[in-house]
Amino acid sequence: MSDENKFNFSEKEEEKQRITNEMNKEAAVEEKKAAVKKDAQGLFASVKTFLNELLDFRDDTDRDATITAIKADIPFKGATAWILICSIFVASVGLNANSTAVVIGAMLISPLMGPILGVGLSIAINDIDTLKKSLINLATMIVLSLLTAFLFFWLFPLSADTSELMGRTRPDIRDVLIAFFGGLALIIARTKRGTIASVIFGVAIATALMPPLCTAGYGLAIGNWEYFGGAMYLFTINTIFIALATFLVLKILRFPMLKYANSAKRKRISRVATAVAVVVMIPAIWTFLTVLQETKYQRDFDSFIENDIESNPNLWLQRKKDDLDPDKKIIRLHFNGDVSDEMISALQNDMKGYSSIKDFELIINANKTRSADRLVQSLDRAYADLDRKDNIIDGLQKQIKELETNISNLNKVIESRSPEQGGVSFSTLSRNAKLKFNDLEFFGYARMLESKDFINIDTVTVANVRWKVKLSDSVVLNKERELQKWLKNELKVDTVLIKRN
Repeated sequence: MSDENKFNFSEKEEEKQRITNEMNKEAAVEEKKAAVKKDAQGLFASVKTFLNELLDFRDDTDRDATITAIKADIPFKGATAWILICSIFVASVGLNANSTAVVIGAMLISPLMGPILGVGLSIAINDIDTLKKSLINLATMIVLSLLTAFLFFWLFPLSADTSELMGRTRPDIRDVLIAFFGGLALIIARTKRGTIASVIFGVAIATALMPPLCTAGYGLAIGNWEYFGGAMYLFTINTIFIALATFLVLKILRFPMLKYANSAKRKRISRVATAVAVVVMIPAIWTFLTVLQETKYQRDFDSFIENDIESNPNLWLQRKKDDLDPDKKIIRLHFNGDVSDEMISALQNDMKGYSSIKDFELIINANKTRSADRLVQSLDRAYADLDRKDNIIDGLQKQIKELETNISNLNKVIESRSPEQGGVSFSTLSRNAKLKFNDLEFFGYARMLESKDFINIDTVTVANVRWKVKLSDSVVLNKERELQKWLKNELKVDTVLIKRN
């Protein structure tokens, strides 16, 4: 009985010790978790402090100088008006000459940025008078710019639509992003103590306010409302997003609101400024979403054309401007030749792989009859050309045979009139000489009169020869001795002189 009690007591001690060890382990794990959490909080705080010091530009802001500088650039009269006219002319010349450098120069001297920043500033600080002044001056600048560009292109019409001009007729999502982030860079540079001039110039180039107005003036001059609408759309995008960026930055920097002595007037102006801000932001958001969706349509359409049509050797596509119609959600494709129903079904299935255009209607334009007629006409022309060439070849072959016959007859006449040489004709002799001495390149012979004492006359046979250049002199001498011996035997003469040609 006592042994059982002792045994049970030992088990309780072991269980107690196990529980104590587990509790100690849990406490140690909790301590480590707390230490890691503390270290993480310290690291997060350090990173946060670093980023604040790196990105915070509020301490370097000169609010009063910024407001004064922006208001000073709003008025439009005198020198500013003439600078605008000159910049419009320079930009128009650049578009006419398709010169990127000239267009960039026009961007740098343009004063259009002032009223746009004034709109963003006035909305941010509830300054209704500055807003009126900015809108009036901006509208005046736009009208004067359009009139100047219209007169230029009316007096100096383009010979063709240049790439610099066409690039401003249809904006995409990149133009929206450029305008917004360019506006952010511009207003941040404006608010910094000591304005960064290089940033101002860079934004002037990037946002490109002048070329769209010049393109719109060109559209008016030639009566092309599509060019006019596209260019003004791009200019509106740039204007809205630069003003929106200005508004947002000034709000983040907490520029002081304009104070009015009359509280009722202050509230009324605040409501007007808020309404204007909403009116500006709603089109901006709508424009961004619209242009983004159009960009997606164009991206998927281009991929569909490249991957599924142009890579297919059985399809011959004619590219047209109205291939993609985002408004009606229609894709029209014009093909040379026939397109089978199976191929049309395959193309429709391929379109479903592109998320933006999967719901578009695919319209195929192909003319089977005209394609067959063109093939038959081409085949007939090919047969006619072959027949004509065969006739020409037959005629040439007859002429060659006639010439060969004439040459042979002439040779016979010449040989019949020449002195007899042992009954051997020259054609036979030359042919045999070539067969026996294949290194001969030229052979001729004749009978020559000679006199050694200028009294007595002898007749000798002279052979004129030319050997291949690769033969050495010793080989040539041996061959000439053999030739001389052979000619004496063939011509039945005692003497044959060999001369090299």
